[in-house]
Amino acid sequence: MSELLDDLITIRDWLRWGVSRFHEAKLFFGHGCDNAHDEAAWLILHALHLPPDRLDPYLDARLTRHERLAVLELLQQRITRRLPAAYLTHEAWQAGLRFYVDERVLIPRSYFADLLVEGFSPWVEDPEAIESALDLCTGSGCLAILMAHAFPNAKIDAADLSADALEVAKRNVADYGLEDRIRLIQGDLFENLGKRKYDLIISNPPYVTAQAMRELPPEYRHEPALALAAGEDGLDIVRRILAGAKAHLKPHGLLAVEVGHNRDLVEAAFPQLPLTWLDTESGEGKIFLLRREDLVA
Repeated sequence: MSELLDDLITIRDWLRWGVSRFHEAKLFFGHGCDNAHDEAAWLILHALHLPPDRLDPYLDARLTRHERLAVLELLQQRITRRLPAAYLTHEAWQAGLRFYVDERVLIPRSYFADLLVEGFSPWVEDPEAIESALDLCTGSGCLAILMAHAFPNAKIDAADLSADALEVAKRNVADYGLEDRIRLIQGDLFENLGKRKYDLIISNPPYVTAQAMRELPPEYRHEPALALAAGEDGLDIVRRILAGAKAHLKPHGLLAVEVGHNRDLVEAAFPQLPLTWLDTESGEGKIFLLRREDLVA
């Protein structure tokens, strides 16, 4: 290790070394970065306490031995433990906002982020008219926080079965000073919501099929299985959401559910529902939309 610290001097040196080692280790990317270069750059900048979006000005900067050791330790953690970078840095980004994450929660990567930045247009005509909204299976609370930004007059409920996840969400809500607008509720889907009704319900629930769970790369196995696994066809939680949502929607209220690559499975399971599939910048047909009137009582 001493020879390595002596040979690699600049950020450019460490970036090249990190990319080479990441490829050699056959790491899997998909928790914020989708390639070895970007992830190595992100980890190096984090280790050096530099802005995450400013690599080029520092590429030829010479590092102190202490800095080189910090970079090496972080890159080696990524390689040897196969931990997603977000768990090593304890941060993830959605829609330009930073969120604290650790292994108690799924790493945020929802297709909802693009929609919420646009105020859920065109399905929500006036974001200021949304008075109440629910983020079901909130995890880290990131989507509830994005909803609070998108709908300035809304009170937001954020529900999750996991008490551990809600501790992380509590930290993120506090970081954005939204304690007076976002209420965190522990419970199994709708069970502790009483008779509350909402203008909009969104959910990024567990939707990974049993086969996909068996084939997950090591990086994904560090995430809570509770936030991923959803039965043989990945729709166990979706079925329960569809069964209970109507009772918690106001007249003309909207339900939107993210199901990832399971569109074909959803359409086969619910042929009677007039599903509207939403496209975003990061993916097409990953979220379906229904109005309250479309749901069976």
